[in-house]
Order: sequence, then C-alpha cells, then structure tokens
Amino acid sequence: MLIVMHHSATEEQIQAVEKAVEAMGLQASPIPGSLRTAIGVLGNQGYVDDSAIRELPGVRECIHVSKPYKLVSRDFHPESTVVEVGGVRIGDGCPPVIMAGPCSIESEEQMLASAKVVKAAGGHILRGGAFKPRTGPHSFQGLGVPGLKHLRLAGDEVGLPVVTEVMRIEQLDDVCRYADILQIGARNMQNFDLLKEVGKLDHPVLLKRGMSATLEEFLAAAEYIVAEGNNRVVLCERGIRTFEKATRNTLDLSVVPLIRKMSHLPIIVDPSHATGVRALVPVMGKAALVAGAHGLMIEVHPEPEKALCDGAQSLTGEGFAELMQEFAGLLKYLGY
Repeated sequence: MLIVMHHSATEEQIQAVEKAVEAMGLQASPIPGSLRTAIGVLGNQGYVDDSAIRELPGVRECIHVSKPYKLVSRDFHPESTVVEVGGVRIGDGCPPVIMAGPCSIESEEQMLASAKVVKAAGGHILRGGAFKPRTGPHSFQGLGVPGLKHLRLAGDEVGLPVVTEVMRIEQLDDVCRYADILQIGARNMQNFDLLKEVGKLDHPVLLKRGMSATLEEFLAAAEYIVAEGNNRVVLCERGIRTFEKATRNTLDLSVVPLIRKMSHLPIIVDPSHATGVRALVPVMGKAALVAGAHGLMIEVHPEPEKALCDGAQSLTGEGFAELMQEFAGLLKYLGY
C-alpha cells in the first residue's frame, strides 16, 4: 500500500502515520518528493485494511499496490532516479551514456588498448569482464582479481569509471575495491542472496535481465536490491531467449518504454549480447536510443578475431569510432 500525504502535511502528521503503520506490524518507508510526501507500506502478505490510516490528519489517499515490486515502481516513487557514477549521470534528462570495452579482460595491454579506443571515441564508462560465467566449463573463465587490477589501471589511465561483473558474494570485496559499478549478469538476475548483499552496499549496480525473465520478474529482482537500501540501480535489457536462432537472443526493445513508464530506475540496452552479430550492433543500438534507452553497453575489442570471448559480436576500434559519430547525429536529432 502507498499512503499519499497532502502537500501541506506536517512532519508530526507524517510521523503519526508511520507509527500507525508500524503498530499494524508493518514497515513504513517514507518517500519524500518535490510535490508530495508518500509513505510506502511494506511487509504485508495480503490486503491491508486502511481504515485506521485514511482518516488520520494529513492523509490524502491510500493506494493499494498489488505488484510484487513496489519500491522500484512509479507508484511508490514517481520521480525518476538518476544514478551518478564518477561524474557520469544515467537517467531521465541526461544524455545517453555509452559503456564500452571488451567482453573479457585478457591482459593489461589489451585492456589499456581498449580503454584508449573507448575514450578517444567519446565513450563514458569502460567495461570489461574479470569473472566470466560461461555456458561450458572449458571456455575462458576470466583472469579474476588480476583482471580487476588491469581494468582499474586502464580506467584510471584514460579517466573513465569502470563496470565489471560480480558472480558470487565472496567476490564482492574485490570487485568493490576496483570497480565503480557492480554488474549482476543475466545468469545471476535471480541469485537472491547476491542481490540482497549488493543491496546493502553504497555502490551503483547494473542489473541485467535474465535470459528468460518476464518484465515483472526483472523488476522484482531489482526490488531485492532496493529493498535493502541501495536505490542506485541501472537496469539493462540484453535480449531474451526465444525460438529464433538467427541471432544470439531476441532483443526486446518494447521493454524500454514499458520500464520507463512502470519504474523510476534508468534502463540501458546491450545490443552486443542481444544480437551476437557485429553487423547488427550499430542499427540495434540506434533503435534502442530511439526507443528511449538511457544508454548502451557495447563490446569493443582491439582485435576481435583474436578475442577469447565473444569476438563475433565485438566492434573494432574503427567501427566503434564510426558508430559514436553516427550516435552524435542521432542524439542531436533526438534533442540531446
């Protein structure tokens, strides 16, 4: 349930409503806003009788929210969240952010070369995978902590914040030490213990949609993080599994405007993992921006033909530079 207070409600009236909610054995979560103060009611397992609440001084209305996600919904939080990372702002009213870099960190030299390409072309955040959840156990699994050090070194060298994936709770200390954004990959979207732990941190989180997750499941996963106190969450659409085999996944661009309507969290798109085809990345990236994405995550490798992971979907440095120039024209047309 969401309790909406009158704009003129006093602090004492707000506190009285919070105490009344807590007296019912529920949790009161104040949500200050520029035009109103609302109080989210959490912890209920079913319908909440609002008769003891709606007549209290200062209460304008009680809204019953039946969704499994509440804190990430616009019902509870009508104002859009902007996540700031190293001076880069992601969300409504901000120019789309481009995160780019190789799928896997292979060496210090490869990571630094990639970083220079991303920076020179105008990218905003450097990506690279140190821990790699691969389908087969014999595939390259990443360099681990040494890879994190390479990523941090490269980011510092070119002046870009960095994002990388964390797969297990035990990796959190290391990843937080070196990364500016913690990525929760598609395979871990419903790793609820991991979601709860990153929710306890004051660290931005990039949450990727699971391979077969519905929109409701996606937002419910984000709720696990926000419910623990961390609302610095960026969502990422990276394609879902369907019957189609022509591309790696099926890129669901309809989720972008839907999420912008349903949730206050920013949403970006990963056309590289969604398509798995280098030639499709530019056009689907542009389509995502037109659909309203707050940014893109694009795989770039100095030598894709030698990449240890996902070379077929990685852009060359020249290809990325050309695409960034094309984005500039599109963004001007879109009003950025």
